[in-house]
Amino acid sequence: MDEIYFAGVEGGATQSVLIISNGAGEILGKAHGESSNHWMIGIPEVAKRINAMACEAKANAKIPQSTKLKCIGLSLSGCEQESTNAALEREIRHSYPNLAENYVVCSDTMGSIMTISNLGGLVVIAGTGSNAVLRNPNGETFQCGGWGHQLGDEGGAWFISQKLVKTVFDHEDNLEKCTYDITTAWKLIKNHFKIDTRVDMLEHCYAKFNKSFYAKLCQKMSVAALDGDELCKSIFNEAGRLLAKMIVALLPKISPELVKTGYLNVICVGSVWISWNLLKTGFIKELEKHNILFELRLLRLKSNISMAIGSVYMAADSVKFPLPRDYEENYEIFFNFNGNCEHLNLNNNIL
Repeated sequence: MDEIYFAGVEGGATQSVLIISNGAGEILGKAHGESSNHWMIGIPEVAKRINAMACEAKANAKIPQSTKLKCIGLSLSGCEQESTNAALEREIRHSYPNLAENYVVCSDTMGSIMTISNLGGLVVIAGTGSNAVLRNPNGETFQCGGWGHQLGDEGGAWFISQKLVKTVFDHEDNLEKCTYDITTAWKLIKNHFKIDTRVDMLEHCYAKFNKSFYAKLCQKMSVAALDGDELCKSIFNEAGRLLAKMIVALLPKISPELVKTGYLNVICVGSVWISWNLLKTGFIKELEKHNILFELRLLRLKSNISMAIGSVYMAADSVKFPLPRDYEENYEIFFNFNGNCEHLNLNNNIL
């Protein structure tokens, strides 16, 4: 019998990962690529990049390029609409007819949830942008955020970066005086964008706006915050509060079956969560305003695990193939929130 292969894609606004698995659940090949958000680069380019990653992963796995994958799970940023998801699948089938037999296209949040459980859970993505999605055991999903930088992205890296820039501009305009010293903030902005004056910043906001590059200012802010800059610390504190609010917004939609164990798994995905110690105070204070009757377990994927593995699981499940998996090997718990009880910060040394 010929070997069966599945693929899964973790597609973000900045970068993407594709992995290939055999029928035994063994990861055979991996490839990295650029953004696969169709709102940013268009559906034809997304299809092109997915095919390129699949070809590279096949080569790494020593799988003949002519081998057709059984199914590909595409968990991509920007794929929240059935109509555009269907359009992407049509484009791939038309332009790359020998890539795979079947496709599953969904939001990047679904891949995250499927990496930790096939029953459901809540995922909060805080990368370049932000999004929160709840999936109940019956398959129902509910969303808070995920509207992009014009309408949302609260708590994401772009939001954090833009908040710093706006604060400095408002202070200098005497529109809204900042209570903190802005000296470090302005140095960070000038260094990151390679500018000398505020007028120079307009090019990066309009003519040559690059969301991913803009958002990378956030990483430099995290270093400054850890070094004690009060303005950067306050913005991360606000980001933590807003990420917690996204969770609170979805609590009324949670099925009792999902929390019958007494806890809810909240998987935290994206580079902003690396700065958990900067987010934590605002995050906890926001949750403590609400009467949450079950424990929240904040999880992160282990360092060697991509949420693309959840997309592989999803691909196998869609064709009813019993792909072996051990969910607990994919994640670790880094924080427990127990309502008004004591909170436990776990594995703090690696954050």
